[in-house]
Amino acid sequence: MPTDRSKSTLKSGATSTAGKFTKPLLRRRLKVSDVNVVDKPIMKRALGGTIVGNTMEWYDVGIFGYLITTMGPVFLPEADTSVQTLFLLGTFAATFFARPLGGVFFGWLGDRIGRQKVLATTLILMAASTFAVGLLPGYAQVGVWAAVLLVFVKLVQGFSTGGEYAGATTFVSEHAPDSQRGYFASFLDMGSYLGFAIGAALVSILQVTLGQDVMQDWGWRLPFLVAGPLGIIAIYFRMKIDESPAFQATLDAQEEANKNPVGATAATPKGPLAIFKAYWRNIIIAMILVAAANTVGYALTSYMPTYLTENKGYDELHGTALTIPILVAMALCIPLAGKLSDRVGRRPVLWIGAISTVVLAYPAFLLIGVGSISATLFGLALIAFPVTFYVSNLASALPALFPTASRYGAMGISYNFAVAIFGGTTPFIIAALIVSTGNDMMPAYYLMGTSLIGAIAIFFLKESANRPLPGSMPSVNTDEEAVDLVRDQDDNPLLDHDEMPYDATYEPPTSSIPVQEPAKV
Repeated sequence: MPTDRSKSTLKSGATSTAGKFTKPLLRRRLKVSDVNVVDKPIMKRALGGTIVGNTMEWYDVGIFGYLITTMGPVFLPEADTSVQTLFLLGTFAATFFARPLGGVFFGWLGDRIGRQKVLATTLILMAASTFAVGLLPGYAQVGVWAAVLLVFVKLVQGFSTGGEYAGATTFVSEHAPDSQRGYFASFLDMGSYLGFAIGAALVSILQVTLGQDVMQDWGWRLPFLVAGPLGIIAIYFRMKIDESPAFQATLDAQEEANKNPVGATAATPKGPLAIFKAYWRNIIIAMILVAAANTVGYALTSYMPTYLTENKGYDELHGTALTIPILVAMALCIPLAGKLSDRVGRRPVLWIGAISTVVLAYPAFLLIGVGSISATLFGLALIAFPVTFYVSNLASALPALFPTASRYGAMGISYNFAVAIFGGTTPFIIAALIVSTGNDMMPAYYLMGTSLIGAIAIFFLKESANRPLPGSMPSVNTDEEAVDLVRDQDDNPLLDHDEMPYDATYEPPTSSIPVQEPAKV
């Protein structure tokens, strides 16, 4: 239980340590003016501008995964089919290897100049690199350089997306009221999986209308080229959003501290090494949770079309189209799971995700192995069930592990290193496991193992539902809620005064009793 400093302060305003009097400390008491009342129009604009960028990011991830079997002959026509698939899955994984570098750079930048500016920059780079994939020459034009250029463009894209999700979750979490952070932040992942679904739908439509030969000839370029106009629209919306109130308050405090450095204690942003040294425990917890959630998520989205096509005998159209209804249904359920976490807590909802993965992964892949469309859909739904509870919570639970001044940087490190090591490599690892063992159930074993480790991390995760973010003042929906919060602050177990950025000033003594200095030895 946090120390109530208002009760430990002496009547004179002094504090006592081992019988000695020292200077009076600030009595940490919330005032109504300390509480942030959310401006609904600004928050909705920020949420919308962030969602469109997140949707754009995962639209590209989706279309690349769905076109792997089509693009293989374009870039490596002389290689075996299995080699083509492994190359493109490896290229997909290489994109994620660039993410940590982007996460560290953009996270560091976002903690210094602001979330909004960096998020606009990452979206511009992301849209441009996605569009560039559609312009790349094939093997027939430039030989092996076609594959080299593809890897290079995907690395640039990975670098830009390294700052996207970490910044988006940080941004939305700092805009949302404490009581609804889970609900509003979950819309980010709803946008992510809708982006997957949109990509899958577009690829399916093109496969039906153009045919596989035309798709392999030039049709595969169209989904990437569509990213150009979509990116322009998304950038327009993102440029219209305002900086988050929590970070703006931190910037203001830092500016004030620079003007009056004597006694200033305003939190300052840290570099990557300092962030890891200060918050390494929470970074490890975050990485394990991201790894557990994203192995299931990427198995469902980026690998499943390849698995259905190469291991279960479906054609390219069915391999892609079967995931669409599952992704749409899951996306619509994600905000409901986020809202549930606001009511019962982040940890219980994450437990559902971890335990259900362990229980459902094996029967899910057994059903997919039956071969009928209905059994496959049911199996995909069993995989989507834990993903819903996992991802709906990450966007609100992870930012609450770190203080405002270093939140973007810490998120950039923890999220992107975990995704690079475990998430983006999931399709490649699963495919390699199947090839090396000949066992089509290896995906189930892999998902079960990562979620067992994730369950351990949930045990050490601090509950953050309905609590202010560390380093930020409470955030509420109305003025009435602010008044009630201040009035009942002494009886509110959700408030930790030690994590709030109170002004670093001394209170004057409340009586004429002089403050005694410690005796000199």
